[in-house]
Amino acid sequence: MAANKGMAKPAKSVNGQVCQICGDTVGVSATGDVFVACNECAFPVCRPCYEYERKEGNQCCPQCKTRYKRQKGSPRVQGDEEEEDVDDIDNEFNYEQGNGKGPGWQLHGQGDDADLSSSARHEPHHRIPRLTSGQQMSGEIPDASPDRHSIRSPTSSYVDPSVPVPVRIVDPSKDLNSYGLNSVDWKERVESWRVKQDKNMMQVTNKYPEARGDMEGTGSNGEDMQMVDDARLPLSRIVPIPSNQLNLYRIVIILRLIILCFFFQYRVTHPVRDAYGLWLVSVICEVWFALSWLLDQFPKWHPINRETYLDRLALRYDREGEPSQLAPIDVFVSTVDPLKEPPLITANTVLSILAVDYPVDKVSCYVSDDGSAMLTFEALSETAEFARKWVPFCKKHNIEPRAPEFYFAQKIDYLKDKIQPSFVKERRAMKREYEEFKVRINALVAKAQKVPEEGWTMADGTAWPGNNTRDHPGMIQVFLGHSGGLDTDGNELPRLVYVSREKRPGFQHHKKAGAMNALIRVSAVLTNGAYLLNVDCDHYFNSSKALREAMCFMMDPALGRKTCYVQFPQRFDGIDLHDRYANRNIVFFDINMKGLDGIQGPVYVGTGCCFNRQALYGYDPVLTEADLEPNIVVKSCCGRRKKKNKSYMDNQSRIMKRTESSAPIFNMEDIEEGIEGYEDERSVLMSQRKLEKRFGQSPIFIASTFMTQGGIPPSTNPASLLKEAIHVISCGYEDKTEWGKEIGWIYGSVTEDILTGFKMHARGWQSIYCMPPRPCFKGSAPINLSDRLNQVLRWALGSVEILLSRHCPIWYGYNGRLKLLERLAYINTIVYPITSIPLIAYCVLPAICLLTNKFIIPEISNYAGMFFILLFASIFATGILELRWSGVGIEDWWRNEQFWVIGGTSAHLFAVFQGLLKVLAGIDTNFTVTSKASDEDGDFAELYVFKWTSLLIPPTTVLVINLVGMVAGISYAINSGYQSWGPLFGKLFFSIWVILHLYPFLKGLMGRQNRTPTIVIVWSILLASIFSLLWVKIDPFISPTQRAVALGQCGVNC
Repeated sequence: MAANKGMAKPAKSVNGQVCQICGDTVGVSATGDVFVACNECAFPVCRPCYEYERKEGNQCCPQCKTRYKRQKGSPRVQGDEEEEDVDDIDNEFNYEQGNGKGPGWQLHGQGDDADLSSSARHEPHHRIPRLTSGQQMSGEIPDASPDRHSIRSPTSSYVDPSVPVPVRIVDPSKDLNSYGLNSVDWKERVESWRVKQDKNMMQVTNKYPEARGDMEGTGSNGEDMQMVDDARLPLSRIVPIPSNQLNLYRIVIILRLIILCFFFQYRVTHPVRDAYGLWLVSVICEVWFALSWLLDQFPKWHPINRETYLDRLALRYDREGEPSQLAPIDVFVSTVDPLKEPPLITANTVLSILAVDYPVDKVSCYVSDDGSAMLTFEALSETAEFARKWVPFCKKHNIEPRAPEFYFAQKIDYLKDKIQPSFVKERRAMKREYEEFKVRINALVAKAQKVPEEGWTMADGTAWPGNNTRDHPGMIQVFLGHSGGLDTDGNELPRLVYVSREKRPGFQHHKKAGAMNALIRVSAVLTNGAYLLNVDCDHYFNSSKALREAMCFMMDPALGRKTCYVQFPQRFDGIDLHDRYANRNIVFFDINMKGLDGIQGPVYVGTGCCFNRQALYGYDPVLTEADLEPNIVVKSCCGRRKKKNKSYMDNQSRIMKRTESSAPIFNMEDIEEGIEGYEDERSVLMSQRKLEKRFGQSPIFIASTFMTQGGIPPSTNPASLLKEAIHVISCGYEDKTEWGKEIGWIYGSVTEDILTGFKMHARGWQSIYCMPPRPCFKGSAPINLSDRLNQVLRWALGSVEILLSRHCPIWYGYNGRLKLLERLAYINTIVYPITSIPLIAYCVLPAICLLTNKFIIPEISNYAGMFFILLFASIFATGILELRWSGVGIEDWWRNEQFWVIGGTSAHLFAVFQGLLKVLAGIDTNFTVTSKASDEDGDFAELYVFKWTSLLIPPTTVLVINLVGMVAGISYAINSGYQSWGPLFGKLFFSIWVILHLYPFLKGLMGRQNRTPTIVIVWSILLASIFSLLWVKIDPFISPTQRAVALGQCGVNC
């Protein structure tokens, strides 16, 4: 019992020191002194409030505004490395276990109830266990005593009462308010933090006051604590590729690079004298192919997978019985021409959004009609009415997908996992309702085929404002949400808004990018969701959990502050079984994008992407010190500890400013000035002008840009908001602003998605690639050959436009934070169309070799032949290992290789010349497509429909030339004897390689009944004949000496 006499007395003996923030006792430190947070003014603050202010607040004393210094046992935070005092980093988390000392601090309860016996202090079963299995998380309460729920260290520390305790007293004569002791902002932040922590703790401590539950987590008490623990865990995790697969993959890449060096050393030092031109062209092509391979390969150096935890997201932000804390999201759907983009497909996309598994008051759907078509408006009105029946049916029976056209078309057992007896009856009734809905939509489409001479007229007799698609006012119609639209069960529905921006002659409207920027402003005025998600009109929500999947990254405390967007892979319906034209693009989405996710994030692909609104506004991300550290090369050369330069310190100060304020800072310093505070009316006016120059003249929109958590003031008048929304979509709103330059979707290319993502990554943002087991989005893809080539042409043209612009990744953004491998990936996305020129030349070389009996490679020795064999082996090994770690099938990989040649010899080549004409000469050339109907109907009938386009001519010509060359080569070998068959096999190998890659293209030309259009045959034979005749006439690869010898053999007068 003698040991008990040396124990600490209750807190009431500690001179009455009370925390001025939370009202608890200040407590004592490990040395027995009263805990003092600030050494300048000794303002009484307890250890939890001190730790909270250092981790979550301004890191300053509320009285004297002096920055808190790190106490012994306190975790390190940003800025500690700038202190000049000696750091105890070696003992940061090294708590002694044998002497009963913890982190060096203790809080005692007040009053007699807080006096615990020594046995109670030492018995572990009287204590509530830690909720994180020994790993302290952000904002975690270490331990709680069962009777007072006070915060305690893991092992108690005691003070000898015989030793006097020095206490610093604050002068009571001073006005505490003047020192900021009762700061409302401070108390609100601390109180909100304590409430969040107590919410989890009270669920356990109130139910089990003695804390005698199952300590191993197998009983009821353990299950409750496990649930609370799960709510504090990360919302996602990185699933690394197995090292045995990834390391072997990297070794093969390095070996392939070494083999390439030896290969080029041999090729350059062994020219073919009698076919020097052929040899030179082949070497140039091979060098370009090697550079293209490097640009494509090294961004895949560190691929990763990710996994989300939807249950943890719900525990943290969407508890049952409590108001949801999930962030509001605005979903954008873009459409232009309802005759090319069927309204029924757009309606299904909208219905899948309205039925998504997310709080209805947090979701708003905006449909952009950039063609101002009355058909789209009326179809959307019908969709809103049908949604009142469809949405409750989806949520009641939890069906997937929630697009009716694709749900009812599923050839699966729809009764699986359904237990409600009424489901079959309700499903039949809903299917009948949907069929009636389809009939109404089809009637609208049939009516729209013939436009009246006087234009369209609305139901009230007034003319439709958008009759002139190039000259009409802005239109906004709120179908659901605003007027309290309810479904058939009386529940609220998400907001549905129709938007058609103003268009006038003489203004540049920037196509899809301009329409998306208009939606950004409209949504900011009306709902101002913290996050945006855009989909094309033909990409429906295949998973109702899609928004929650994105929020697992966006609302994660560690990732959300520096994540600009979450990109989902594109998946498609209605593609033929063998995917003849590589429409699924599996290699890109399952290999390349995973590789980029391990660097700085995937590129933006234009649809199925959830954005952080602040990133679209041109703000800088909130980066940690680790994000700003130099790369491994700089570390190894300069060392880890070095003096911070001015730019680094400026960056730190900018981050601190953004952390302190709810309004993030701008990337440009002229905008940054004046935001912190206004000294006089002149500074207010100057700052307002700068904001208007950046965002446009809309005070409501400018105010919304500072609301990082989204939402609009509840007292706002809806009528005034609609009026302001009309203003922000006017055609002249963006004039003399930074829209399309630094803000929103970036202008300057038909592939605005690449530019937009590139600008964000250049500022230091990172993106996330989310691939849940069930695809979140599905769309339709052109399975017809001509349509597919025209789609690829548009993508390639956009890349050429970026290559010739100031935003080219080759020379833009070196002052930012774009990582090297990420830059290589962006360079690869814009230079790949140029590969079409060496590819065409290389595909024609085998035929030329067969026609001229020359070859691009001299007779090789066994030593040189080994490098050729190793090169081909390394190429195949790289592909096989990629398939292994990515899970991609070999058929998908081969289809991708085939279409790379098909697209390279057609669409990419046209894109290069069209881009040069457009950028350099201002000539905008369009390749028109005319349709030829198919004679047969059935599954994938569109696959066999032939549509003439000039894109078909180059690959057809390459095919014909190689077939002619094979015939000529074999004929020559037959006439020359057996000794000529050996060299022939090498030439035939390359020619067969070209034909195999173009085989899907050949099948597309033949159609279902092997009928090739006459025009294709005529053009191809004509070009091949002209080329062959010119070749025979010119004969460029025969030297003058050889020509003289040939003439001498025959004689002059022969």
